Amino acid sequence: MSEAGRPAAPTPDRTFRLARRVFLLAASLGALAWGAWLGHLHIAGRATPLDRLESALTDLRLRLAGPRTPPANLTVVAIDDATVRREGGFPVSRTTMARIVERVAEARPRVIAVDLLFLEAGRQPEADSALAVALGKTTAILASAAVFDGSASEDGIPFATALHRPSPKLGEDVASGVVNVAEDASGVPRHLPLVVRTADGVAASFVLRAAALAARNDPVLSKGRVQIGDRALSLDLGYHLPLRPYGPRRTIATVSAAALLDGMAPAAALSDGIVVIGVTALGGGDTFATAFDPVLPGVELLATGIAHLTTGDALVRDAGVRQRDAAASVLLAVGSALAIALLPPGPGLILVLLATAGWLAAGAVAFAHGIWLSAALPLAAVGLPALVCAVGRQTLERRQSARVARSEQVLRRMQPAALAERLARDPGYLAEPVARDIPVLFVDLTGFTRRSEQLGPARTRAMLKTFHDLVDEAVTLRGGVVVNFMGDGAMILFGALDPDPDQATHAVQAAEELIVRTRAWIADSPVLHGAGPALDLRIGAHYGPVILSRLGSDTNQHITATGDTVNVASRLLAVAADAHARLALSAELAQAAGLERSEGAFESRTAAIRGRSQPLEVWLRHPRATTS
Repeated sequence: MSEAGRPAAPTPDRTFRLARRVFLLAASLGALAWGAWLGHLHIAGRATPLDRLESALTDLRLRLAGPRTPPANLTVVAIDDATVRREGGFPVSRTTMARIVERVAEARPRVIAVDLLFLEAGRQPEADSALAVALGKTTAILASAAVFDGSASEDGIPFATALHRPSPKLGEDVASGVVNVAEDASGVPRHLPLVVRTADGVAASFVLRAAALAARNDPVLSKGRVQIGDRALSLDLGYHLPLRPYGPRRTIATVSAAALLDGMAPAAALSDGIVVIGVTALGGGDTFATAFDPVLPGVELLATGIAHLTTGDALVRDAGVRQRDAAASVLLAVGSALAIALLPPGPGLILVLLATAGWLAAGAVAFAHGIWLSAALPLAAVGLPALVCAVGRQTLERRQSARVARSEQVLRRMQPAALAERLARDPGYLAEPVARDIPVLFVDLTGFTRRSEQLGPARTRAMLKTFHDLVDEAVTLRGGVVVNFMGDGAMILFGALDPDPDQATHAVQAAEELIVRTRAWIADSPVLHGAGPALDLRIGAHYGPVILSRLGSDTNQHITATGDTVNVASRLLAVAADAHARLALSAELAQAAGLERSEGAFESRTAAIRGRSQPLEVWLRHPRATTS
């Protein structure tokens, strides 16, 4: 393929831009996939390591919202410590339970929900009969218990491997309901399953039956909803009712069963309300840890569920809320990835933190109004993409920085060190031309061309490299700048970077030192030794006005000096060669350097300069003056 048809090699900038585009695309797609995966798990209700974090944040939001006032028509009749002491121990006899139910029934409540398991016939048949009679005098519901293995049906309803119902001795017509509570990964009760699948069909929960009996209406379950009378509630997956405790123990109105039996508590307060009878004694063992109380009695938790169904004040966490959580996780994941990838590190991180904090604040406000938006999901959605993007961006930028550093190092070698430092500090240096009076030197290693024919290309390059290092070191030591190496010659400026009052003196000192060092190098080199007087150094130096500027195209520039002073300095090389001198200084440079013509040091003569109409006074230093 011809040069014209060959594709251009990618430049470092193009390579970096391509890598950045690939990084942005990968970050966006990765964040999208991460957020979508988290959202899918959340919508499906799958257990994840986030559940423990969600539990802790939910408790925090419950405490921030604070306790609430429960409905006034709900009362817990407590089998408390006083009742247990009255009985002489636990459990309470069925005879006593019959008396408690009868005492409550006298107030004519709408329903009595007994949170006690009577799974077998008692030892005293007459006690069972008395309890059955008492239950038959009122609208009552008894507790049943299910045994689960963790499986669920396709619609998310938990499947019970066994269901333990109350003993038939207590009455075939007495309703019963499942009292099991669904706990989260931290062991905190969060839901009440309203229905349970068994081998015999579907069993209703204790709280659903109690609320339906109190409303005198059968419940109607539809996808994600339950309706009792004219009140409808949204449900979580698998017909689970989210729980929101009203506060610590006894926040719900509580009456001691012992006080009720002794006539110390007015039974009339229970009239036309919902009464839940259950154990609150510390030895009962039926307690749960909640945000407000580490040992909340289970009967109060069930009473809370009944209150939610009758008043509609439960937390709302249905499919719609979960979908909003999922959408937020996708948006936050992608947004955080792009913010970290596109913006400067500081503003990008602040934007991510503000977006996350904003969503968490909105979730806290929504939670206070009964909408349970996830708090852990957005943190996870933001955290991993932000971390991965930050690491990826840092890696990409480090590689780019290393590439730039390597390029800068190479470019520095293409410019004198002092000039490269100046351009690094001041990129606009000589963007506009500058006029200045400075010394200009041209050096030439005469006779080297002939010698290079004998050395060959490889050794010639090595010798030139040594010579260039020698020139650069001697000139830099005196504050000069080699602006251009021309084979075995060089163009040198003094005072080009910054004005220097001693620039002329430094130029002459550098010229004399170059002569001495070059002669020593030629003498010590086994390759150049014996070259004779044919191999020598010539220097032409002049002082005067020049124009310092950048020359070249927009994409290829170099710093140089132009003007008559440069031309004269170059012509002085020929003057030195014609006079068999090593150094030819113009009188202007000699005067600027404060030199005096001491005998044997310099020879002054008037020389014609090619291209100039007027001759020039030149100071010459001959080889004999510098021979060591």
